[in-house]
Amino acid sequence: QGQLVASGGVFVQAGGSLRLSCTVSGLPFEDYAMGWFRQAPGKEREGVAAISSESTTMYADSVKGRFTISKDNAKNTLYLQMDNLQPEDTATYYCAARPFPQLTLDRDRYNYWGQGTQVTVSS
Repeated sequence: QGQLVASGGVFVQAGGSLRLSCTVSGLPFEDYAMGWFRQAPGKEREGVAAISSESTTMYADSVKGRFTISKDNAKNTLYLQMDNLQPEDTATYYCAARPFPQLTLDRDRYNYWGQGTQVTVSS
């Protein structure tokens, strides 16, 4: 059974940077596509960034140029580097995995989810 553990969420001021991590176990990490999602209070969970098994990437328009998704297959770890954070980025961030190599930001196409880590950006 796959397990994803997200970490790195903290309180940060607008304009600041943060890196989230997601450690994966029990899954063939190299063969899976991975994604980062976020959910703000009262809103639906939305896709932020995704990375294929071959490390091609996809981003939501709202984070393009500010966020970077990457992974380290040797460490079974997914990352999300977030720069120039804004108050509207405040949310609980989740990592997710799907047993297919292709990219998608559709949350319904992901089978495994981490527990979420809170990011709060003050103005």
